[in-house]
Amino acid sequence: MPNEELSQVLRADRGRLLAALIARTGDFQRAEDALQEAAASALAHWGRSGVPDNPTAWLLRAGLRKAIDAFRRDRAASRHQAAMEVLAMEEAAEPDPQMIADERLRLIFTCCHPALEEKSRIALTLRSLCDLSTGQVAAVFLDSDTTMGQRLSRAKAKIAGAGIPFAIPGPEDWPERLNSVLTTVYLIYTAGYAQAPGAALCDEAIFLARLLHQLAPCQSEVEGCLALLLLTQARAAARISASGATQPPSRQDRSLWDHVALAEGLALLDQAVSRRAPGPFQIKAAIAALHSAKDGPDWPQIAALYQKLLDFEPTPVVRLNRAVALAEAGHPAVALESLADLAEPLADYQPFHAARADLLARTGETALAAKAYARAIAMAVSPADRAFLQARLQALR
Repeated sequence: MPNEELSQVLRADRGRLLAALIARTGDFQRAEDALQEAAASALAHWGRSGVPDNPTAWLLRAGLRKAIDAFRRDRAASRHQAAMEVLAMEEAAEPDPQMIADERLRLIFTCCHPALEEKSRIALTLRSLCDLSTGQVAAVFLDSDTTMGQRLSRAKAKIAGAGIPFAIPGPEDWPERLNSVLTTVYLIYTAGYAQAPGAALCDEAIFLARLLHQLAPCQSEVEGCLALLLLTQARAAARISASGATQPPSRQDRSLWDHVALAEGLALLDQAVSRRAPGPFQIKAAIAALHSAKDGPDWPQIAALYQKLLDFEPTPVVRLNRAVALAEAGHPAVALESLADLAEPLADYQPFHAARADLLARTGETALAAKAYARAIAMAVSPADRAFLQARLQALR
């Protein structure tokens, strides 16, 4: 079926095709419109004549033709004469899918440019590289299709208006920009993980991390990010108990873990650490690895790693995670005291109230713990998290 074949090609090569068209047209929106029109033409043409031998090459050639048509329709077409001539030459060159230059790394850096706000970076990456429709991206943020469409349009307009280059940054900007890219990938993963273990967004994030690893090999932070996602996803099947409550790694049924993903994640982490270029994603991956240790989590080492992570990310959330690790390492009173300065910045952060409830319970403040549990339960989005906290509150009583 042409429809099924087209869907498979776009799933595998949409990002590659879109990146190639942006590189040739110099315009994000024109490239996306051209690819969309080429896909519509493919449905009609392939239905009549059959699927071509090289569907990816067919789509690129059709996209180049659609881009030329769009330039010609422009009232100021004379300004685009040089671009049209280049596109026409490429369109006539019968591109081989194996010879299409892979411009996806440039596309990733463009979508994740620090000039774009975090939500727009995530949305544009999902739309451009993961073949998610505008409606599917909107569902991630619980937005309407119209609202998300406007957000995506504004992001593309900002890329064009601010002159954000479709380029891989130079050596001086690489660390900062790469961290922005990896943070976007990680936020996509955590958005999926918050919805349910094994959610589609988790798969998309791992796909993006693997793509980065393929396009930018020998980068320790890329290896660390992919290792972090694999080590976390390896435990996904055991994250929720039979009763429907969230289970921490120390209480999970290890027979349900994906040991292939676990081994791959550990190997990637070892490879990253061997490069002796430490960074935040390697530290987070090391923490995830310690949670999966054969003899149970090594809490003193986890607390030490969170302390090191503060050098890279001095955020309230990292400080909260360090406090939790300190409590698990046998210092609940010290951990509770360290939460005092986090009450205001994390007032609307549900895990803060859950952690505070646990620490209050450990230090004998039962009444305050019950109130904190009640607040955490009221703020919980996940039914599994809510069930876990309700069980803790019931045990407290």
